[in-house]
Amino acid sequence: MINLLKFVFGLIGSILAIYILITKTYDLLPLMSFFMGLMLLMMGIFDFKENRKITGYTLFLASGFVIFVAIYTFIT
Repeated sequence: MINLLKFVFGLIGSILAIYILITKTYDLLPLMSFFMGLMLLMMGIFDFKENRKITGYTLFLASGFVIFVAIYTFIT
């Protein structure tokens, strides 16, 4: 289930990134960052379950920062 969510969030983020690059509409960057942050969160959960604690915690911190910045830029 986590692998499926990781794939879906990565696919949505990649599609948004390609769309942003082609159309040059940078209004969707916070949404792309949000989905990439969710993908990092799923990777952190997966690594944490595989007993790779240090990598899991690092991915949790990175995903928290990316999601925070995405929400902050979306609000402002």
